[in-house]
Amino acid sequence: MNRYTAKRLPRQTGAAGWNAILPPQTALPVLEQDQSADVTIVGGGFAGLSAARRLHQIDPTLKVALLEAGRFAESSAGRNSGFMIDLPHDLSSDNYAGQGLDADKAAIALNRRAITFAHEVAADCALPQEMFDPSGKINAAATRSGDRHNRDYAEHLERLGEPSTMLDQQQMQELTGTPHYTSGLFTPSTVMLQPAGYIRALSAHLAGQINVYENSPATGFDRKSGGWVVATPKGKVSTGRIILANNGHLESFGFYQRRLMHICLYASMTEPLTEAQIKTLGGEPRWSVTPADPMGTSVRRISGSYGDRILIRTCASFHSTIETTRMRLRNAGWVHDRKFRERFPQLLDVRMEHRWAGMLCLSRNGSAAFGELDQGVFSACCQNGLGTARGTLQGMGVAELMLQGGSDIASHFLAQPKPTRLPPEPFASLGANTYLMWKEWRSGKE
Repeated sequence: MNRYTAKRLPRQTGAAGWNAILPPQTALPVLEQDQSADVTIVGGGFAGLSAARRLHQIDPTLKVALLEAGRFAESSAGRNSGFMIDLPHDLSSDNYAGQGLDADKAAIALNRRAITFAHEVAADCALPQEMFDPSGKINAAATRSGDRHNRDYAEHLERLGEPSTMLDQQQMQELTGTPHYTSGLFTPSTVMLQPAGYIRALSAHLAGQINVYENSPATGFDRKSGGWVVATPKGKVSTGRIILANNGHLESFGFYQRRLMHICLYASMTEPLTEAQIKTLGGEPRWSVTPADPMGTSVRRISGSYGDRILIRTCASFHSTIETTRMRLRNAGWVHDRKFRERFPQLLDVRMEHRWAGMLCLSRNGSAAFGELDQGVFSACCQNGLGTARGTLQGMGVAELMLQGGSDIASHFLAQPKPTRLPPEPFASLGANTYLMWKEWRSGKE
């Protein structure tokens, strides 16, 4: 008999700001009695919700149960920066360029499949533009090396046949209100999400089609009677098949041990800007920049029913425990405040209202943890820092693998080599955190 027991459950640090600025959410059920299902999905983020939607599209008669450990949009899916990027976005490179033209063209085509899928979600859920905005994004530079990264990336995009527009310092200041940026590279096809709003809407929409449960963490699953029984604190699900869409916590069930890198990123969001502060800042009410150096600082200005706010995201740390500490969040907050002052010296009276941490999962070789792990147990995990697009894509692919035997999406992930092993502890943590600190230091004003 195969038995898999979770050695730890997800724990979050800081309330997710994206979720906190929305109105109180309608509670979805807790699994409090035994149920049966054809397929049980563990994890209610981009991968899990996308898998559930794709399963229902392929076979609407299928009985599906989805288990989210906490509240929807309070986990990692509601903690990212909301960039749904179609273009190469290799975080280990100097300028995001991928591994070659053919590989990048294939990745772009797949990412756009995910974005099309998300567009359909937004339409079905009637998401307003403030939550789903196909506005594009900018790679923003603040140094000569950043300018060079932008030029190199623009040349790479030209070879790929992808459009981009270079912005000078004056154009960047007119857009953002700050003279901090020396150049920008605009690419038009990124979709900017309010990630908590997207996750809330999709989970509520699916609740009318399948059995969706929150505050119902899977504590383990056993093989019984030709299928599986998934346990939660208050109830069980007898199921034929399982999809693990719990990203780094795949390792918590014993899979891919010492092969997944658990990286924590940190973010801060301002209180709503006053009319006077908005006038002082100038610029456009919505814009989104990723740093020209991948280890720099992402910034978003958002506006909508939740006010006009600015988000700062930077600092990274490695945690084999898949959780960080409040002290690290506090220290990251000090860095965020400094980065904010550097960019917006005219807004020194603005305070941060929300600070939070969010875990992402990478592998050393950039491979996903995807496919069938045991008979009837499938994985759609390890999105390598691209959780919105790649999580959506893996959810689509694992559903197609399970019900159709495969697809071009599934084949893409199955063709990747297995994630490579990490060094033993404490060398993995020491090495990774030293490397991250060096990369952040090297990014400087970026």
